[in-house]
This record gives sequence, structure tokens and C-alpha cells, in this order.
Amino acid sequence: MTLLIKKKFVSALITAVAIILPLSVQSAQLIPAAPKIAATSYIIMDADTGAIIAEKNGHQQFPPASLTKMMTSYITEYELAKGNISLDDQVLISEKAWSTKGSRMFIKEGTQVELGKLLKGIIIQSGNDASVAMAEYIAGSESAFASLMNQHAKLLGMENTKFSNATGLPHPDHYSSPYDLALLSRAIIQQFPEHYGIYSEKYFTYNNIRQPNRNKLLWRDKTVDGLKTGHTDEAGYCLVASAKRDGMRIITVVLGTKSEEARARESQKLLAYGFRFYRTHKLYAAGQQLSLARVWGGQKSEVRLGIAASLAVTIPRGQAKGLKATMDINTEVKAPIVVGQHYGTLHITLDGKEVKSVPLVALDAVAEGGFFKKLWDSIILFFTSLIN
Repeated sequence: MTLLIKKKFVSALITAVAIILPLSVQSAQLIPAAPKIAATSYIIMDADTGAIIAEKNGHQQFPPASLTKMMTSYITEYELAKGNISLDDQVLISEKAWSTKGSRMFIKEGTQVELGKLLKGIIIQSGNDASVAMAEYIAGSESAFASLMNQHAKLLGMENTKFSNATGLPHPDHYSSPYDLALLSRAIIQQFPEHYGIYSEKYFTYNNIRQPNRNKLLWRDKTVDGLKTGHTDEAGYCLVASAKRDGMRIITVVLGTKSEEARARESQKLLAYGFRFYRTHKLYAAGQQLSLARVWGGQKSEVRLGIAASLAVTIPRGQAKGLKATMDINTEVKAPIVVGQHYGTLHITLDGKEVKSVPLVALDAVAEGGFFKKLWDSIILFFTSLIN
């Protein structure tokens, strides 16, 4: 079988697989431009796929104010997941943490506070004092914690971000972008779902002081379940929100609005636009077999091919009928084969334009065959190559 014929066969096979998957076919509709948003910058991201639905100055650097605390809470959740700290740990409050200005949890110098309560004070009450206390507990000092923040930012691909503190208080060398903050939000949601519920809690009481979550959308829209607000004179009023409707999750970031009401209102516009005109289509599961490849010189003559992670795409509503999946598979798949090894590419197109491509990987290991098996396969492969 020539490579061209094999490509045609593979394309037909994967298209047939796609047909039986739940890809809803709706009548086509026109997609309007994103609404006008009264903010310095904004972005709409599909949380499942990472696709950007709309943006304005999405990669430009701006002061993030208390949205910074999402990285503070992310690192806390990361350390919890690693087992380096515990929600029951008692954190000694320093004079620096106690005296930090701005929004506060109202912790007292010299007392010990349960780490789980500090985490809630950071997320729900936006406590600067709680953020500094957590930074000192995890890294020894706030400056050392800022270094840790920047290392995590780099790992997450936050290329237009630099942190100088754990709170978001104004600093000339402290900035981020809507895209980077959406990346961070996506990581919080996907990597630490066991802690994500905190972001939707409306109130938290500490030291007999009950404070509300500043995210007004938690009261206005039952589908909104996070994430964080921020405000300084320099940054304006900012909000990162996330909502889930009909199996689709969207993240919105607005920076530089004029008031608490404005940041909530503009975020609602973005959520409404994203959910109204776009859909997440989940195509294939991680480890799902998509094809079989001929194995040369192995104990087995075939190996199953699939994708390492589940695959979804974000497309305009009503355009699912234009989705098509094809595969390019290597013709010389030789043993030994290791699980996860790349042997081709899966292409997803929408009306002929590629929207996603991911590697096809071996789903099984195949050991080398015996001497005569390898010799025989090498002879067949040689003559097959000549014919091709």
C-alpha cells in the first residue's frame, strides 16, 4: 500500500469515527463582532481548549492589582497537592503581614492562624495580610515567594507577567496581561479542582468580621463560580470570572474598568457573547484508539494509535457540520515501540481550515521480534519501499 493510498484510507477511517461521535449539526448562523467593552483590555477564553474567543490588548502588560493573589493561591494549592504543607498547619503571623496595607483579613501579629483559613482569606476576602503571611510561610519571605511566583508563571507560559509581591500592591516592576491571567485561571480550575469551590464562596468570617466576596457575579449568575477581583488606582477595577453552562466553561478577564459595577457588567457581556455564539466540541478521549499501524520487526504486527490527552475544539455555534478529522501516519513504524511515542498527526479542520493538530501516539508497547521475524519484515519493507 502506497503512502498516498494509506493516507486516503486513514482519512476515511477517522472521518467515519468522527461521524459517530456526538458532534451536533445545527443550521449555520452568522457570528457578530464581540461587544464593545468599557475596559482597558479584556479576553474570553474557552477553559477546556484554551482557545481565544475574543480579546482587546490581550497580550499587553498592565498592573494586575489583587488578581495577583490568584498566583498566591495557585502556589498554595500546588504546595498542598505536593504534600509540602497542610490545610491544618498553624502559620505564625509576622509584624510585616499584620501591618500590610489595603484589603485585610484582620489577622493579628504574633498569633497562629490555620493555613486553610488563610487560603480563604486570600481568595474570598482578598486579604493582603493573609497573602504576605502565606508567602512568608511557604518561601520564608515575600521576596523569595515572588521569585517562586515568577518561576511558576514561566512554567505556565505567562510570557507577559512579572511579580514583585504576593498581594498586587502597586510596584513599577509588577505586571501581567489578560491572556496570562486567563492561563493562570485555567490552571487553577483544571489542576486543583478540589480547592476551586472556595472561589465561589460568597462570605468568609474571621476574627468575628464577616466579609463578602467582591465578585458581584456570584450573586447575579448562578453559573459563575469564580475567580477574583482586583482594584488599585493604577489598575482600575478588574475581574477574572469563570462560568459553566451546558458543559462549556468560559474564562473572562477585564482590566481597567471604572467601577465595581462596571467590571461586573462588562464581564457579563463577555460571558453572554461567548456562550451565545460559541461551543466546545469534545471530539476524542485520551487513550481512545483512532487507528492501527503496521509494525515492522515486532512481536506484534500492529499497534493501536490514539492521542495522549482528550481533544476538544472551540468553534462558532452551528458550524459543527464543517468539522473533519484526518490522519497522517508514518509508514515505517519499527519495533521496539514505547507507549506515547509519536507516529503521526491528527488534523482537525473546519471547512477546510485547520483548527487543531495533535500528535498520534502509540497506545501499547511492542517489543522487538525474533531474528527471523525482523529479517523477514526487513525484506518485505525493502521491496515495499522500492514499489512506493
